[in-house]
Amino acid sequence: MAKRKNLWTKQQLRQHVQVVSGELPPSIVFYNATYLNNGIKKWVTSNIWVYEDRIVYVGDDLPEDHHSTEWIDCKGKCLVPGYIEPHAHPFQLYNPLTFARYASNRGTTTLMNDNMLFLLGLPHEKALTLIGDLDQFPVSMFWWARYDAQTKLLDEDAITNKHMKEWLSHPLVIQGGELTAWPDVLSGDDEILEWMQETRRLGKPVEGHLPGASLSTLTKMGLLGVSCDHEAMTGEEALRRLEMGMVTSLRYSSIRPDLPVILESLLEKGVTSFDRILMNTDGSTPSFLEQGLTDKLISIALEAGVPTEDAYSMVSYNVANHYGIADTHGMIAPGRLAHINILESSNKPLPLSVLARGKWLKRDGEEVEQDWSFDWEGHGLTAVEEKWELKPNDLTFSGPAGVEMINAVITKPYNLSIETSGDELPAGSDESFIMLLSREGEWRVNTIIKGFATNVQGFASSFSNTGDFIIIGKKKSDMIAAFNRVRQIGGGIALVEDEEVIAEIQLPLMGKMSTLPLEDVMKAEKRIITELEERGYSFGDPIYSLLFFSSTHLPFIRLTQQGIYDVKRKMVLFPSIMR
Repeated sequence: MAKRKNLWTKQQLRQHVQVVSGELPPSIVFYNATYLNNGIKKWVTSNIWVYEDRIVYVGDDLPEDHHSTEWIDCKGKCLVPGYIEPHAHPFQLYNPLTFARYASNRGTTTLMNDNMLFLLGLPHEKALTLIGDLDQFPVSMFWWARYDAQTKLLDEDAITNKHMKEWLSHPLVIQGGELTAWPDVLSGDDEILEWMQETRRLGKPVEGHLPGASLSTLTKMGLLGVSCDHEAMTGEEALRRLEMGMVTSLRYSSIRPDLPVILESLLEKGVTSFDRILMNTDGSTPSFLEQGLTDKLISIALEAGVPTEDAYSMVSYNVANHYGIADTHGMIAPGRLAHINILESSNKPLPLSVLARGKWLKRDGEEVEQDWSFDWEGHGLTAVEEKWELKPNDLTFSGPAGVEMINAVITKPYNLSIETSGDELPAGSDESFIMLLSREGEWRVNTIIKGFATNVQGFASSFSNTGDFIIIGKKKSDMIAAFNRVRQIGGGIALVEDEEVIAEIQLPLMGKMSTLPLEDVMKAEKRIITELEERGYSFGDPIYSLLFFSSTHLPFIRLTQQGIYDVKRKMVLFPSIMR
């Protein structure tokens, strides 16, 4: 089994036993509590004792009255375990703590987070120290260990064997993956296969990334160690994963809101067991989360006709059981962390009150003030520095081929048919200049993009897969102005017209994350989206477009640090230009 972090000392464990023996008073007693018992998958009425951050007793008994004990009458309410998000990308303009604060207020008290940003953006030791220091907050934060960069880096040795094994062995790292480089593994990449084997040796699951995979591909990846996949897009694909013994994690996200259709299809196909099904929000962009997170997933499941006990288990016990942490998470039972949601009723998953590690984060519908401050800069998450300037000569666009957007995240090649040597492109056409620019000013990739927008004059972003700059526009002077604005605010996204800033989002943490509350980030994001849509952006999610322009796990042509890259042929078509 994997090495696990000890949550309690021997002295604390003795105290927990003393509470049950009546030698110490509990911190909180929930009495007349109708709660979801995941051991028997039924609603049971009992009394629940909490001592500090742990549930120590569930049963018919009550402790002696003591002035230090908080007594909560739960008659008429329902209690469920705190929800678990098994697939979070906590850097979609928000940061892990602003996301955790917003999520926990809606009942999600455990997060399983992507480590990509810290893996590529921080020195190794700083990254591991960071995830350990984030464990001080009431929300439980676990992490993945990515096997690949999901793009073509100039430094292909950024992920080393030594560092990967240190990530995998960390007690807060809950899984390996998600495995976007599975075609490389099937083609003979033994290094990634070795990491997958190490993951399984440590007792941790391997998360796949297998959209549209055939039965043959799923079978092969299962043989190589993949035990769960979140990429089913139809009920048939989800059922296929279940039938072959995989856990399937159903997605409802800003880029793939498939959950309602998949659940309806599974029920139509006669699925009655949901024990190996999870649900996730897959790194949704901020404004999509306005309607809810895990609480929204439960509502969708209930509306589809999933049994109530299963709907809650898919975001609590099922997740904890799959990841091997059901002894501490995902249940209301003795020994578990005190992550408890109090609901008005079982069909209303947005909690009235939220307890996380024994601390109230929400009481009777009101958020309880909590210190979410953190020394990001001291952990290496600094602002983008104004090290150098973008010169007009850098904005030279030539060559026979550009990229064309098929949807928000897929790009294909196309043959240029316009003149690109001038300072502007014609207004109203759907072609724009695009540049991927090194964060350090060392290289650039210049081409034309078709389909992004018709009248965006200057648009710049430090939010990207690798933290490099993306600059788009029809007017080179406005592109430079947008880039300068992003540098001036220490990182972020800026839309400029006639050298005037129309809308922006400040992202001072590594150029990718805001420090503002998620609600404020939502407002800024919606403003950017509205302005882009008014100027011809038509795909619905420009934030994902920015994130995935460099992502080589998607077809067909990508802009990477190495240059314009053909995913299918696995080759650089036009190399990046060194400055």
